[in-house]
Amino acid sequence: MSRRALITGITGQDGSYLAEHLLAEGYQVWGLTRGQANPRKDRVAKLIPDLSFVDGDLMDQGSLVSAVDLVQPDEVYNLGAVSFVPMSWQQPELVTEVNGTGVLRMLEAIRMVSGLGKSAGGGDGHGQIRFYQASSSEMFGKVVEAPQSERTPFHPRSPYGVAKAYGHYVTQNYRESYGVFGVSGILFNHESPRRGAEFVTRKITLAVAQIKLGLQEKLLLGNLDAVRDWGFAGDYVRAMHLMLQQDRPRDYVVGTGRMHSVRDAARIAFEAADLDWEEHVVVDPALVRPAEVETLCADYGNARRELSWEPEVDFAELMRMMVESDLRQAGLERGHSELLAAAGW
Repeated sequence: MSRRALITGITGQDGSYLAEHLLAEGYQVWGLTRGQANPRKDRVAKLIPDLSFVDGDLMDQGSLVSAVDLVQPDEVYNLGAVSFVPMSWQQPELVTEVNGTGVLRMLEAIRMVSGLGKSAGGGDGHGQIRFYQASSSEMFGKVVEAPQSERTPFHPRSPYGVAKAYGHYVTQNYRESYGVFGVSGILFNHESPRRGAEFVTRKITLAVAQIKLGLQEKLLLGNLDAVRDWGFAGDYVRAMHLMLQQDRPRDYVVGTGRMHSVRDAARIAFEAADLDWEEHVVVDPALVRPAEVETLCADYGNARRELSWEPEVDFAELMRMMVESDLRQAGLERGHSELLAAAGW
């Protein structure tokens, strides 16, 4: 009998890649979506025809209990979140409700459906629902060491990072208090052609496509010196799955161990379309965060040793992949096939 997985955040970048990976592994997969009409749900349904859906909301405890009870999953992947960090200063309460308390609600749903009682010391996962929490490198924030490992202290610099730290710690607490097989993946930045347009890497590659096709002149960016450890989302979902296949629950840092600046991202992306980034990029002080996280770099040694996981797509390849995808999409949507042909795409 095939295993069953429930994924929150199914309409996001990570949810779609994870669903594809699990289906390829022989799972039955359900995505949690809120009941109202959702165009993103329609898009992911067309992208992944074998995916099933179940109603639920991370802000509604009862709906999560119903969803877990209906699906009876072997594994739950909690990827649902308000994931755009700058938004967390604009709507801190919403971000805290979804990214923090939403984790608690899902853990409670699992505990209630599983009938778990107080059993300190952590569970081995046999015969129970295994839980994956999407933690974030933003929890490290104002870092005290580089690179960052599972032992690096947290000092989040945004309401988003604070909420993610709560979700991380409450997962650890349910592991120790109730024996839930709960793990957190402390994932560093990961991108893809499916990344939301508000994120800086996708913002860059979308602008490159528009500029290449003569539809845009300039790209406004914030802090060009901000440095991140960027990888490919399709690689990172493999690590999520591997974490839930271990004998004992443990948290893992997942990244590439290599840093690149926003300036690097812009340069590589514009070069992929034979453009000079300096002719088109303009720094806008309004886009600089109130409290910036300057340097994030993963020490993913435990994931490499214990999960046998390695990233396969490097940063330059990732940026080129995104540019090529956005050029194709921009040409198709706007009927500029002749411009694409002239541009060599």
